[in-house]
Amino acid sequence: MLLKEYRICMPLTVEEYRIGQLYMISKHSHEQSERGEGVEVVQNEPYEDPEHGAGQFTEKRVYLNNKLPSWARAVVPKIFYVTEKAWNYYPYTITEYTCSFLPKFSIHIETKYEDNKGSNDHIFSTEPRNEETEVCFVDIAYDEIPERHYKESEDLRYFKSEKTARGHMTEGWIHTQEPIMCSYKLVTVKFEVWGLQTRVEQFVHKVIRDVLLLGHRQAFAWVDEWIDMTMEEVREYERATQEATNLKIGTFPPTISITETPLPSSHRSGPSSAPSTPLSTEAPEFLAVPKDRPRKKSAPETLTLPDPSRRNSAFRLPSIFSWNSGPQPE
Repeated sequence: MLLKEYRICMPLTVEEYRIGQLYMISKHSHEQSERGEGVEVVQNEPYEDPEHGAGQFTEKRVYLNNKLPSWARAVVPKIFYVTEKAWNYYPYTITEYTCSFLPKFSIHIETKYEDNKGSNDHIFSTEPRNEETEVCFVDIAYDEIPERHYKESEDLRYFKSEKTARGHMTEGWIHTQEPIMCSYKLVTVKFEVWGLQTRVEQFVHKVIRDVLLLGHRQAFAWVDEWIDMTMEEVREYERATQEATNLKIGTFPPTISITETPLPSSHRSGPSSAPSTPLSTEAPEFLAVPKDRPRKKSAPETLTLPDPSRRNSAFRLPSIFSWNSGPQPE
């Protein structure tokens, strides 16, 4: 398990960011989606929690096989997707990610928003922060993003909002910017597979940091598009964009069937620790060894050569063993 706390400051207020976050997530998901790859919205509805009050529950499937590095694609089937479940009790949210293929993998994110410069060291607890938890400050203007995601219009060193007059961020902008708020994210990554745990958990945290950086850059770069929206208007935009995104992704013909165990209602209230994927880890029936299987001898008494007339007949593995071996994206 690898735990990190990310702090991302924004030239906004917490109330402004509430609208901007919803707008950014919807628009970003639509832009990043294409047929067979992207974000499919499964559920999006109001939800009431006895502790946190009124909120919004969403469930999404993120199809991203082609976005994985080649070493990961070598062991991941083509129908790979990540399930995202989020409970939004703004300014507090919980997000969980589990994997359709890796039952030992999960990501748990707790997020809190405050109008400050990222100075609250015990925002997730009344006790002082655990010194073993690494704190990562993310600068939306000056931290480097992957080249494939760079857009000049979203370069906040040169961007200036026409409607808010905020922008042209100079180095050290966090110390002089008003208004300013901070998104605090406590991220737990678990991948309990011997020999791969450290490498995978570090890789996932790198991906998460890149996603947080890009998403928050876009939220401010698009500020003139959403700053005048009401909550009702951004929810309508969210609904329309989700429908368009689902159509853009298209349908997925079933290659194999995966059955998920239904989650208990208490799970929706936002567990305090990272969960395990609710999938069966037992081998499928066609891989099970028959109980009456005779014991093999150490060596055959005779050697039987294959019939030459049947050389052209091919032995085919079931589709569950069909791997994606496409080229690694830049």
